[in-house]
Amino acid sequence: MIDYKQIMKDNNILKSERLILRPFTMDDIRDVYLYASDPKVTKYLTWETHENILETEQILNNFYIASNGIYAIELESERKCIGCMDLRIDTDNDKASFGFVLNSNYWNKGYMSESLELILDFAFTKLKLNRVESTHYLQNKASGRVMEKCGMKYEGTGLQELKVKDTYYDVVHYGILQKDWVNLL
Repeated sequence: MIDYKQIMKDNNILKSERLILRPFTMDDIRDVYLYASDPKVTKYLTWETHENILETEQILNNFYIASNGIYAIELESERKCIGCMDLRIDTDNDKASFGFVLNSNYWNKGYMSESLELILDFAFTKLKLNRVESTHYLQNKASGRVMEKCGMKYEGTGLQELKVKDTYYDVVHYGILQKDWVNLL
């Protein structure tokens, strides 16, 4: 049986040309607050926009730092945390799902696609997962474009599948299998 937790601990830093995916630290608090307090960024997230930096501190301590599989997205050239990527493993089914968030000042520069490529490569080559999947709200087409750029396939739309912040959202489903990822390389 694959020890996913140990593999994730042993590979908690992932690097690309411009980015480092790494564990969060309390040094990231101001950078996280910058994106967590931006209503443009949090519009499609399940959590509320942060009202103050104390909220960010609690989230960093109780969730980001305390959890396995949550990565700060660091722009190496600026030594700055510009977002977050989390990988949630379903050990019973050898698959994972993910979520991401990015500071709006860094949108449309390819950083999210670069982060997702790192996560997919890690999921299929190190974790030996069979499948990776994710969703986005129909209105958030940019997230779907990121998934498509990384080779994920549209699998369907659940109409009014989720209620978030008193709004029902149609949820678009994407997935990719390990065998398809290998064929993309």
